[in-house]
Amino acid sequence: MRSVAKIVMASAVLLTLPASAQTAPGFSTQVDAAIGQVLPRMIAWRRDFHEHPELSYEEVRTAGVVARHLRGLGLEVRTGIAQTGVVGVLRGARPGPVIALRADMDALPVTEEGDLPFRSRARGRYNGQDVGIMHACGHDTHVAILMAAAQVLASRRSEMAGTVIFVFQPSEEGAPPGGIGGARRMLAEGLFADLRPEAMFGLHAWPGPSGTVTMIPGPFMAGSDRLDITVTGSQTHGAQPHAGIDPIVVSAQIINALQTVPSRQMDAVRSPVIVTIGMIQGGVRYNIIPQTVEMQGTIRYLNPDTREDLYMRIRRTVTEVAAASGATADVTITENAIPVVNPPDLMARARGAAVRALGEGAVLSGQPVMPAEDFAYFQQQVPGAFFFYGVNPPGVSQAEAAPNHNPRFFVHEPAMETGLRAMVAVALDYVGPSQSAP
Repeated sequence: MRSVAKIVMASAVLLTLPASAQTAPGFSTQVDAAIGQVLPRMIAWRRDFHEHPELSYEEVRTAGVVARHLRGLGLEVRTGIAQTGVVGVLRGARPGPVIALRADMDALPVTEEGDLPFRSRARGRYNGQDVGIMHACGHDTHVAILMAAAQVLASRRSEMAGTVIFVFQPSEEGAPPGGIGGARRMLAEGLFADLRPEAMFGLHAWPGPSGTVTMIPGPFMAGSDRLDITVTGSQTHGAQPHAGIDPIVVSAQIINALQTVPSRQMDAVRSPVIVTIGMIQGGVRYNIIPQTVEMQGTIRYLNPDTREDLYMRIRRTVTEVAAASGATADVTITENAIPVVNPPDLMARARGAAVRALGEGAVLSGQPVMPAEDFAYFQQQVPGAFFFYGVNPPGVSQAEAAPNHNPRFFVHEPAMETGLRAMVAVALDYVGPSQSAP
């Protein structure tokens, strides 16, 4: 098998081919030329961001690179929204629709294991721990693609009828304790107070075939909530469990019982649900049954209409299992992200634009997925469509590829051109210059 470094070098060679060698059917010669010119810069930006990742609300360096680029294009630029967010406004020569394009900027507390020449060696603090930092979810590519889209569209400003808002969002990967995530915070700080788009688009790197995008109308990505459970028993000697109440045994029973919520208490077709416990902590010594056990987990759901019923069943299951053993349990559920639901009419229009730009075979359908995305909060305010672009190297199936949030997550860089073309296509569909007919 080829090493990651060799795949990267092959990617670089492909991306330096003349634009005419990669021309798609749906763009004018001028737009294709602008795309070809920006490809090397897009890859350079991506590699720079990948080598210098920053955690949520710490995206200071990334935001600075973005802001300088947007100002260099002559855009109206606003910085400091939601602490490290950047917004650029490109106004066309003629009035017309207002749309928004979004990219998220933050990295994850993951130590990279790949052998990329621009591998991240960054470290930082997360939840009080020293951690490696990595763009293990492709946000480095999102930022580079949107910067490239801004350059392509700015080069056609004289032909545009309308306005494009470029939204570079911090903190998509989850709100800090006691705070709110980047999308909600940008909206709360007046992202669309002065200029409100009639449509908004976002994309995400996903382990799928390179050269494709996946566009799904309706429910697309799950809602995600944090689950915190504290089980309280009665501390005792490990040799005398009868003299106390063992919260560790009770916690094990709760973990098992929680799996009956999605499998036996919810409609598996109407409301797919996942309940995962990812952390359990209790006790300080091998021969002492502790007083308390703390657990943390995540709840994923696709149907917003069944959310409150789901919460009720989780609380009931936890508290009653604990009570059966004489223990008590406190349950806290904290909203992290609501489901991403793509309006069918908006997604149909975006799909048409993508087909014209990429070809029918490059625009895929699919099934909803259970990871979450706070792009859904933008969808609460304006019509929004969200889609994936495939990042697997040729010959690597989705089952073989490392998933998002994995220390070996890998992006086949030529795939980024597909993401760029898709974003440019959905923008030009609103603000021009007009694309040719399919």
